[in-house]
Amino acid sequence: MSQTLIFEDHYKKLGIENVSENPLEAFSGNKFRYDIKVLYIPSGSEISVDFNHFKTAKPSLFFLTNQHIKISKTKEDPTLLYYNRDFYCIQIHDKEVACDGLLFHNIFEIPFVELEESEDLIIKNLFQNIKDELEWKDSSAEEMIRTYVKQIIIRATRKWKKQNLDNDNRKIPNNDVDIFRDFSRYLEIHFREKHNVSEYADLLHIAPKTLTHKFKNLHLESPNQLIINRILLEAKRLLIYTDKPVKEIAYDLGYDDPAYFNRLFTNKTGSTPSNFKKNYSSGKKYNI
Repeated sequence: MSQTLIFEDHYKKLGIENVSENPLEAFSGNKFRYDIKVLYIPSGSEISVDFNHFKTAKPSLFFLTNQHIKISKTKEDPTLLYYNRDFYCIQIHDKEVACDGLLFHNIFEIPFVELEESEDLIIKNLFQNIKDELEWKDSSAEEMIRTYVKQIIIRATRKWKKQNLDNDNRKIPNNDVDIFRDFSRYLEIHFREKHNVSEYADLLHIAPKTLTHKFKNLHLESPNQLIINRILLEAKRLLIYTDKPVKEIAYDLGYDDPAYFNRLFTNKTGSTPSNFKKNYSSGKKYNI
């Protein structure tokens, strides 16, 4: 990586860097593990986010927390903006930006937005404004940078809604977006210990059947399947990126009976956890 610019003040931290191709070690290591990340990827790039692979037909912004990232192809260096929750917490400021459950932690596992030419220019300017503030080091830099970060997030949230919730294939009424968002957020927080639809319905203060019907009417997967999907995603992360045995992974994900977890994983993926780890590590790819 090159051209690193960093702001640090007590517990608050923000940085922006140009990313060289194949920065797998930087992304999967501990350097950015606890940071919120906004990655600008040029068109014609290829990137893997966990077990999903994307080819960018247009410049795109990826919004990342603890996913595993690999850039396998890019025509020019991407740009990484990263900051910790002490600098700007998307949960605390949710009323300002309303991005949690959409840009971050959404149940579709779609962590990006595509940018049209005019939008691309605006985003590039906002990134450049952040760089300028970091270089000038004025006393007001922190607040100016925070306003630019918020503009990036707000613009991207609007774009994400248009691309994923209000298009020819899917239209989610505004009054249902909050339920969609809240379910996504609660799922991210509780998937290790809450495995039943009724538990999330309680958190949302609606009946389980109502929640299921809402998702069906919105042409979404069932809440039960989305819960399973999130558990399986974490299981795959732990299998591939850690040395934990299957039994320990089962316990980590809230299953007191490892045999039940094995059956669930095998039934849903077509492979036992052990075989998934072995085959993925040897280079085979699963369609998931």
